[in-house]
Amino acid sequence: MSILGHRLYRKHFVLIGSAIIVFALVVAWGVRVSGSTGQAVAKDRSDSTPVFVHKGDQIFIPENSTLRSRLNVQPVAVTNTRQTLELPAMVEADPARTVNILPPLAGKVVRLDVRLGDHVVKGQPLVVIDSSDLAQAYADDDKARSSLDHAKRTLERSRSVHEAGGGPLKDLEQAESDYAQAEAEFNRAEDRLRGIGVQPKPHGKSRLLTVVAPVAGTITALTTATGAFANDPTASLMTVANLDSVWVTAMAPENDVALIADGQRVDVSLSAYPGQVFSGRVSFVSNVVEPDTRRTKVRIAFANPGCKFKPNMFATASFKIPQKSAVYVPNSALLMDNDSTTVLVEVAPWTFARRLVSPSYGEADNTRIDQGLNQDERVVVKGGVLLHD
Repeated sequence: MSILGHRLYRKHFVLIGSAIIVFALVVAWGVRVSGSTGQAVAKDRSDSTPVFVHKGDQIFIPENSTLRSRLNVQPVAVTNTRQTLELPAMVEADPARTVNILPPLAGKVVRLDVRLGDHVVKGQPLVVIDSSDLAQAYADDDKARSSLDHAKRTLERSRSVHEAGGGPLKDLEQAESDYAQAEAEFNRAEDRLRGIGVQPKPHGKSRLLTVVAPVAGTITALTTATGAFANDPTASLMTVANLDSVWVTAMAPENDVALIADGQRVDVSLSAYPGQVFSGRVSFVSNVVEPDTRRTKVRIAFANPGCKFKPNMFATASFKIPQKSAVYVPNSALLMDNDSTTVLVEVAPWTFARRLVSPSYGEADNTRIDQGLNQDERVVVKGGVLLHD
């Protein structure tokens, strides 16, 4: 072997030996480190505290659990809520202050003295009708007056003759009967004229009937004109309504009628006056449901100075409906699980039970709970998702 080869052989031998020594040291150090690490892990595990413990259907948070600092438990909020029921409504004249003007006799309208919307006073002429029936009524009154005068003279003559002994009693009795009949017929004819609306007067020959306003008010409906015939005594010629007070009539659905009662407060807004709210109280709730709409009329009375409320105006009636005390929880307390919603209820100190609830409408920060929670309970409002396993 050459000197160069001998040196290479020695160098290779030294490198192999060094590698073996290093490997042995590494193995020894690894075994030592591994053993010490295993002891530390076991120690940590032996000293660790579970974050929560299941006790049947309940969850208990141990004293040293880190969850205690991460959960926030608060009592539920209880609020006496008020619900608003809004219904369409319309302004109407007060029926107790509204008069329909009917033609007392058939005839032709020869003059119309008012227009729709005019204000009239009691006794003001409204319309003039040419009626042959009025002339007949006057004629009947004249005949009844003449018959009464004749019967009166006959009775006086019969009584005088009978007192003088020159006439039988039956003639006097007949004269008394004729006078009573004539008087009754005269009274009937006079009452007929008063019922028409004219004053009885002897020898009346006029055919013109002037219909006057029975009350002061506004002409809210007009269904006739000059030259028209008024042949139906049941058909209204016009309507006079006193608008010093009016009704606002709302139509309540059948399923909401039980929520409205006499004297209940209601706010009314009109399309004609945006931004203004008029407060009133329910004056009348109908006992009848309209068969075609299945709604009930609800009326609110309002004083109407200056006629601000005009018949047939559209309105909205807002009824304040008191509700029972409602339970609210923060939105963060709700735990969603598929189609169900639950909350964690504190049943004992740091012991919680999952409760199925029925949430109602929500607000910006909280939600109303209709079923599942009582007013005196406490729930997890923060961190509940950490227990939602």
